[in-house]
Amino acid sequence: MRYAIKTAPQYTRWEDMLAVWQAADQLPVFESAWNFDHFYPINVPDTTGPCMEAWTTLTALAQATQRIRIGCMVSGVVYRHPAVLANMIASLDIISAGRLEIGLGAGWSEEECEAYGIHLGTLKERFDRFDEACAVLHGLLTQEVSNFDGRYFQLRDARCNPPPLQKPHPPLCIGGNGEKRTFPNVARYANHWNYAGFDVEGFVAKRAALHAQCVAQGRDPADIMTSVHQPVQWDNLSATEASVRAFKAAGLDLLIFYLPPPHEAAALGPLADLAERVG
Repeated sequence: MRYAIKTAPQYTRWEDMLAVWQAADQLPVFESAWNFDHFYPINVPDTTGPCMEAWTTLTALAQATQRIRIGCMVSGVVYRHPAVLANMIASLDIISAGRLEIGLGAGWSEEECEAYGIHLGTLKERFDRFDEACAVLHGLLTQEVSNFDGRYFQLRDARCNPPPLQKPHPPLCIGGNGEKRTFPNVARYANHWNYAGFDVEGFVAKRAALHAQCVAQGRDPADIMTSVHQPVQWDNLSATEASVRAFKAAGLDLLIFYLPPPHEAAALGPLADLAERVG
């Protein structure tokens, strides 16, 4: 099993998050580092607090690191036109010297969308838009010229130039558990699936459903890396370790330590020791 870290850019200081990523860059046990794509804090009582924008901070973190792969887990397609996002992806892949991982999701935050006047839509509309966004991104990142005629997006001889360094495109992670709408896109486009949950049993069940979808589409399930978030309990690292061991026994590919703020670079030492101990 491999390991990564994630720092939500909420209720934190830039200097502290930067220090954590630079420390992770020096610890080979961590193969990647991730942030998230929200404008308001999430999963906290007070959503009026500070939250830095995902792609701006990710670009700065790319320049501040050398080895570790970087990504946003995940970028909501509701926030940015996929043609704009494709150009952002290509540019950041170049800036990071080919270290970018793409994270993609349909989006869900009603609070953010209502505040900013962004049309989130019904659940069906969100996933119809997500289907189109996946196709638009794939086309722009892999073809010299793209055309697309959908309900939400239209392209006419569209280019994304310069293209990304990684071929055919930077690895794509799609997050979510929906068997009817999410998994078909994972099987069609993704290199990486992130389980939207924290329990081993749920992960195993959803992975089996994803594998069935892959078989239905003629895709080898082994081609798709699996990952989960592992919340870190600093006051009970033994419980965290037990969870890590359970996911390893279940055959997980990548475990992402989700670091709560305040972010402290020194805290990575015990996590690196834990990861090396579990293997």
